Amino acid sequence: MSTGRRRGPRRVVVTGGAGFLGLHLCTRLARRGDSVICVDDFSTSAPWARSTLSALDRVTVIDSSVTDPPVLPRRIDLLVHLACPASPRDYQNDAVGTLVTGGLGTLEMLDRAQASGARFVLASTSEVYGDPDVHPQPEAYRGNVDPVGPRSMYDEAKRFAEALASAFRRQHGTDTAIVRIFNSYGPGMRADDGRMVPAFVCAALDGRPLPVAGTGRQTRSLCYVDDTVSGIIALADSDHPGPINIGSAHEVSVLDVAATVNRIAHSDAGVRFVPAAPDDPRRRCPDVALARRTLGWHARVSLENGLRRTVEWFARPSRDRTYTAGGFRCG
Repeated sequence: MSTGRRRGPRRVVVTGGAGFLGLHLCTRLARRGDSVICVDDFSTSAPWARSTLSALDRVTVIDSSVTDPPVLPRRIDLLVHLACPASPRDYQNDAVGTLVTGGLGTLEMLDRAQASGARFVLASTSEVYGDPDVHPQPEAYRGNVDPVGPRSMYDEAKRFAEALASAFRRQHGTDTAIVRIFNSYGPGMRADDGRMVPAFVCAALDGRPLPVAGTGRQTRSLCYVDDTVSGIIALADSDHPGPINIGSAHEVSVLDVAATVNRIAHSDAGVRFVPAAPDDPRRRCPDVALARRTLGWHARVSLENGLRRTVEWFARPSRDRTYTAGGFRCG
């Protein structure tokens, strides 16, 4: 297991800190005493993101894009690069912007990490494995990706970002690490971001049939946001370069997720089948042996408990969905 390197509070830059994962990460880092600088242009953020960040102690917000970044402090201890649209609806609506963020934005942030001697953690994705033909997917698997397909703007942005981070490590000795994040969910997701969990939860709470893409037999591994953030921090605090998968090892069908959400929400509306998205992976499940062995990390929150917390949060009126120093809560 990696011995880690954290020694007391640090100055941390989080790009994309106003996004779903970013808000949770900034909060966790600030709570443990780190000074956090959030860099985000708020282009795909939830309506409550700015006020949430402004209310946090030890968090400074810089409204800026990573492709045209502001002047950052000379001394940075850690830079976590999350910036990039993460939902298919968002990245397909701005395909070129997504590629530019993954390319130029990552280059800009690597330059700043290198200049300050900071550890650089790249938030990559399970999408680099494409529609995998190896199950579960280990980090050594090179993937089955269509570089010109309808999801390629996101897949290739992340694959290129990984290549950049690796090149900086080899050529310049930059202290880089790559975390491949699998499907994450939880309180704080935008209702309209198009991903499965918020779409299912909102439909169930409205008494509408849940929109299941394709046959619903395709699988996912859903990791509760608290666990995902713990994995990112564990890698950041270590000296491991990655890539390391962070995700739940519990593989479940989309139909089973729908049934669980309906049951928790006390909805008998059932499901409705909609056309499958092009290039939608048939199976998705990480091999997390490396994370267990090197970071001592594994997902702890069960799907049942995580979905229950998520349903409870979405069930509150919008005005009662608040975010505190302890995280998202209802009322």
